[in-house]
Amino acid sequence: MLNKSDIVKGLQDLGLAQGDIVLLHSSLVSLGQVNGGPATVIDAFLDVIGEDGTLLVPVFGALGILTDEVKNRENAVISPCPVGTLAAIGKDAEELCRDHWKAETAHGHDTPYTRIAERDGYICLLGVDQDRNTTLHSVEALLELPYMNTATRTFTTPEGEEVTKSWKFYPGPHRDFIGLDPLLEPAMTKSRIGNAEVRLIKARELYEISLAVGSSDPAFVLCDNPECADCVRQRAAIFCDRIRKESFRLSASSRLAGRYVPEMIENLQRCGLEYVELDFIQGKPWYKYPQEKLAAWIEQFNSENIAISAARIFSVPEDAQRIIDLSVALGIGRLILPLNDSYSAAQAAANAGLDVAYYNTNQGAARAAAKLNRHRTTAAITYGMVFNPANFVIAGENPFLLSYKRGRFIRSTVQLDLADMTWDGRPTVLAGGNAEVKELVSIMRCHNFSGFMTLGGGAAYPGSLEEAVCNFTQLLDNM
Repeated sequence: MLNKSDIVKGLQDLGLAQGDIVLLHSSLVSLGQVNGGPATVIDAFLDVIGEDGTLLVPVFGALGILTDEVKNRENAVISPCPVGTLAAIGKDAEELCRDHWKAETAHGHDTPYTRIAERDGYICLLGVDQDRNTTLHSVEALLELPYMNTATRTFTTPEGEEVTKSWKFYPGPHRDFIGLDPLLEPAMTKSRIGNAEVRLIKARELYEISLAVGSSDPAFVLCDNPECADCVRQRAAIFCDRIRKESFRLSASSRLAGRYVPEMIENLQRCGLEYVELDFIQGKPWYKYPQEKLAAWIEQFNSENIAISAARIFSVPEDAQRIIDLSVALGIGRLILPLNDSYSAAQAAANAGLDVAYYNTNQGAARAAAKLNRHRTTAAITYGMVFNPANFVIAGENPFLLSYKRGRFIRSTVQLDLADMTWDGRPTVLAGGNAEVKELVSIMRCHNFSGFMTLGGGAAYPGSLEEAVCNFTQLLDNM
């Protein structure tokens, strides 16, 4: 049976002292038998920090009997915010909780959470682990991590005014806060009170450590479990946000994305991709399907916020006009054709209002550039170039050192196919063959290339879409 004196001594041994500010996350049952119950535990904290200290607890949900004990005391101050709400008792209670609802985020700048750190306060985890450490949500808000949500509530302010307000960077589902325990070791002291493992963490140091790590790794609080849908989705949001900050847009071929449209959508979303290029669906060229079926599939993509970046034709059939009419009817804005004998089809597509681009097949750069220029001159239409480095390898050229420069494609390229290959025709991972993909991506980024880069565009990738995205991410990380 624990007495108040036992708890007081345990807290003092941890380093808590008179005048301290402490945010408590707790489990009463973890302590074991306590003489006097929850009131004894809270009284012990208040005795240790004294009249000049302040005790805070989160009260934004059913967080345990100790939080209720603080919230229900007559001298408790409740932070006036319907999300991330805290209850506080002590000298600085009013100041710490003041205008909480006016902050831009529920947990970030100018909230009780950051004010605790500014005043050299503590976080105490009594019988609970880092998963209950709300201040880590504050770190996420300060980092403005892209997977976070917006919370909107209608409530009454302390002045009696009914207000509807939104708070950005609000926490959502699963995090791997438990895995941060070793990282926070320098800011933390541990001990045992009764049966409870107790951690006392210096709030300022927690912020310093976590913000430093999170600035370089925005996924630092997410788990690596591929079956954790929450963390998979949140990692996808991080990657999507990263690509949005690039000058180019990133797409993936439908063949690489999956065999069936629902599978493609799931894989694209898991990877954080917002565009898909139609080439093959269920093993057949996309234009082999009836218009009604294609329209339904495109609607599925659109409903999941995945846009069609282009549609590719690998060999122009005799009934090319049917494909052009089909593209127009489906709202496909861009058609990619092989740069060989596609001139009449390209002209007809352009006349129908489609944006037409050519990709190099098995010709070298000089021949490809001459053919592209001849098409442009003859039709007085600006056809873009889809630069496929794997096909230049087939033609026996170094795509970056020779093809890109010899063909003067810097002005005409509207898309880079992210595909690699060895001299003997074996598809490889990006930067694993002879297509000089890394060099091409790097120089195009230097030019603030605003077109598309397409994973698996025009060639097979020897792996899954997820592996291709990981491969591409590694390239970016090493530039």
